[in-house]
Formats: sequence, structure tokens, C-alpha cells
Amino acid sequence: MATSTSAGSLLSAASQRKVARSARISSWDQTGLNEDAFVVLPGETATLADIEGPGTITHLWFVQTCRRILGPGLIPYSKSGVAMMEIHNALGLNYEDNDPDYYRKIVIKMYWDDSETPSVVAPIGDFFCVGHSMAANFQSMPFTVSVKPSEEKKFGGATALNCYLPMPFNSRARIEIENQGEHAYFQYFYIDYDLLPNPHDTDQLLYFHAHWRRENPTSGWAPNNMQTNSLETQVPNLTGDGYTILETTGAGNFIGCNHSVLHFQGTWWGEGDDLIFVDDDTWPPSIHGTGGEDYFNQGWGMQKNAYPFCGTIIHEEDVPGYQVSYRWHLADPVRFNSKIKVKLEHGHANHLRDDWSTTAYWYQTMPGPKLDILPVAQRLPNRPKIEPPPEPSASRELTEQQKSNIEAREKRFKEFVEDRNQWLERRAKASKERAESNVEIARDVRRRFMESLGKK
Repeated sequence: MATSTSAGSLLSAASQRKVARSARISSWDQTGLNEDAFVVLPGETATLADIEGPGTITHLWFVQTCRRILGPGLIPYSKSGVAMMEIHNALGLNYEDNDPDYYRKIVIKMYWDDSETPSVVAPIGDFFCVGHSMAANFQSMPFTVSVKPSEEKKFGGATALNCYLPMPFNSRARIEIENQGEHAYFQYFYIDYDLLPNPHDTDQLLYFHAHWRRENPTSGWAPNNMQTNSLETQVPNLTGDGYTILETTGAGNFIGCNHSVLHFQGTWWGEGDDLIFVDDDTWPPSIHGTGGEDYFNQGWGMQKNAYPFCGTIIHEEDVPGYQVSYRWHLADPVRFNSKIKVKLEHGHANHLRDDWSTTAYWYQTMPGPKLDILPVAQRLPNRPKIEPPPEPSASRELTEQQKSNIEAREKRFKEFVEDRNQWLERRAKASKERAESNVEIARDVRRRFMESLGKK
């Protein structure tokens, strides 16, 4: 008998018996020591999970870091046993920081069943609602982000990330992390899932998808100094033009998006209507809204709140110009039978030229669209740059001790980096071996589950 993907209500599901086997793939150190993170070197891809089904991924927990080594530390990494030195740089024991852009440089991909193309493609931060690579606490029904107070509203700040969206599969589920940056990346993770004795009903099965897009800037028609809500912006848009959040063919349910904007004008980034074209829609679409904040279920601008299905993660009053919002269509999914196009005007009638990016989430039949992603240089967050002072003139006279100390620092830095690089190579090799072992562990869990049911 086929297994339905429906699990009933959130609270009642825990009180209902279900023939399934709960399991987890994680980054735990299988030697019994405490090196519990995968290390992914620049340019490499790590397989976090490769699971034989049928089953459903039920929860993702990710904690990560990507450190820039700015100077030599006093504690060699090979003697430290940690993934990063959480010591304030002012103390002189180390000199390093988080890459402020790394949430956009690391890409997460997910593959279902026999598909050779991913159904999920997004920067790791934006997938988990970390917009602009800026860490910020928030909680919603499907996603949460937890940030230490010292890391709040920082580019590249440390976070703990959770996703509770179910991700069903029949024959196989594979999750990969690709390091497209220039620094080593550390990934702690849990991937929790249920194994099922029988395949999901293919007549009901919809596969999870997510895709990140960006326009920087959006194609606004007005001069930069034309004020939002001014008389001159009042022109009609009766064609459905706007920023595209999602466009796909097939049958499924659109379940929402996160939306990151950097508004340059100092006025208001909203007033753009949401336009959702379903199946055979021409004009007007089946779903036509009245403004950007209205789509995110707010009013009179965006408020500083985070509700289960809608809200603000970063508010422009806290970080001027920056806004990160979300809207989840979980209680009210937007259903489509052949195709869907989700649009949002950038300002009334698309007059604004701002930096916009979104991650769309939806479930649909397979095959899904062939998803791609912008190159790294076009993904980087638009953040303030501080130019350091010029280096001292080469003609400046130095004392012998000054010269000697500068040379000693460079020698110590080289030795420190060489030690760390050897440590990273060892950790990366161990991570690949652990990933292969995880595949075998998952197979053994499935074998024992099926044997317990009298199946092979």
C-alpha cells in the first residue's frame, strides 16, 4: 500500500502511530573525538547526505563558519582542536574574522530520486533566510535563525540555522554544499529524516524546490531622485511587469519566499503590487495585490516583528536601507496545475532601481525546472566598504628593531598559515571519508528497518 505524504496536523501527528524509522545524517566525528564539522576547501563540493528511500527529510540544522586569517596567532590550529578561535582580536592571541560575504559564496544543492539536476539551488545564507549575508535572529514556522548578541546584524555573523519543511523522496535524496569562495568552510549539520516501508503515492507526491534570484539593480524607469509615492510615479502597469520571484511549469504549490532589498533612496522601497499568474492567466492574474508590505501581510510599511507565516528579519530602521522580509503560504498555498509566475513590482509600476534578491520555495511534480545561479561576483552582498589607510612609504626610515619585528611577523605568519593549511587538509580528507561512511551508515539503518518489517 502506498504511503501518503500527508502527515496530518502538526500537533496530532505526534500522537498517531506511523510505520517509519527515524534517523539522522550528521557531521559527528566518527573517531570519537570532537572534530564534529565537515571542512570543505575552496572549489570543492561536499556531500552532506546521500540517502536511499523512500523517505522524508524532516529537519535541517546547520552551524557554520568561514574564517579569514588576518595575521599569525599564538596558538597553532594543529594544537587547538577547534574550528575557529573565538577570542577577541584585541587580546593579541589571534587575528582572524568571519568572511563577511561567505553566506553568498557557499551554495547548497538538493537532488531528489534520479534527477541529474538539482531541485534546490541557493546561497547557503539566503536558503535559510540570512539575507544580504547579514546575521539576524528570527523565528517563523518553517525557518529559524539563532544569533549571539555580539553577532547580530553583522555581515558574515555566526548563526545556527533550522529548516522544518518536509522534503519527500522515493528512491534517493542527496544534499551537497559547494564552496565557491576562497577560504576553507566549516559545516556542522544534522539532517533528520524518516524512512518509510513503501513509496510515496506518485499521484500525490510533490517534490521540494527552492531557488535564489537577484537583480542589482532592478530595472526601474525613474531617475534615482524621483521620490517614492511622488505624483510623478503615478503611471499604470497593466502588463504584469515586475521582479520575478518564481516561474516554473508543472503542477504544485507555491509556499512563499524570503525577500532582501537594499533601498538607495532613503524613502520607501515598497508600493509594488504582488502579481501571481496561475495556469492560463493572461491579464489580470488570478492573484493581484496592492503593495509590497501588503504581500508580506504588514501595513503602513513593514513592522519589526516575526510571526509564524510573515514578518521582518532585518528592518530598515535598524540597518538603514536594508530590509529582509518573509511570507509563507503554508496555511494558504498557491496551487497551480500547469505553470505559475510570481511577480512583485519594485516600487509602484516598477519605478525603483534597488538591489533585490529572493529565495522562492515551492513543491511541484518532476521534472522541475533547470535551476542555475549567478556567478560569485554577482552574488556578493552590497555592503559599505571601508578603505584602509595607505601603507607606510617605502622611503620611510625604520629602526633596526622595527625592521626586525616586521620580518619576524611575516615569518611567523607564514609558519602559522602553513600549519593551519596542513590541519585543514587533514580535516578535509577526514570529512570526505566521513561522508562516504555516512552513506554506509544510512544504508545499514535502512537494511535493519526493512528486515524488522520482514522485507528485504
